[in-house]
Amino acid sequence: MKIASERSLKVADLVWVATALLHREHPDRADFSKAEILGRAAQEDPDGAARPGLSTHISAHCVASKKPDSAKHRMLTRTGTGRRRLFRRGDRTHEKRSSGNIMPRKEDLPEKYHYLLDWYENEYCRPRESMRAGELARGATAETLMRMMGRLSREDADELIRIIDESCGRVDANEW
Repeated sequence: MKIASERSLKVADLVWVATALLHREHPDRADFSKAEILGRAAQEDPDGAARPGLSTHISAHCVASKKPDSAKHRMLTRTGTGRRRLFRRGDRTHEKRSSGNIMPRKEDLPEKYHYLLDWYENEYCRPRESMRAGELARGATAETLMRMMGRLSREDADELIRIIDESCGRVDANEW
């Protein structure tokens, strides 16, 4: 099996590596701006970051919840306007991206990045400590959600999604 050289990183793989490195370097941060990901990619691989399409991959091609145009990657999750984090299983995914890559293949990465794949699978995607094994996240019942359907305007629903995305689940239930 041939291991990829640094020059042969695919654009999507560079986006994933840059985002993973940001998560590792800033474990206290939940997400990163597009500019931060672009900057980290340029720091890691200046030639690769200069290729066309890097910005589009961060904005669309790698975002799990967006309708795919050409690429079907699920490497990033949109957490707010211009904000991204690495995808985790269970994140919202557009139906046409269900088989998209969530991380690079080991053989497509230079050996110096292999530790990121292990970190991603064993630490980043590990179930949160606040949830016991087999315990589901608590939330509204199906009955409550059904009663709410039709009562929110599209604009209010979009605003609710934006607030939840930006707050990463830190919404105070008493505010609603």
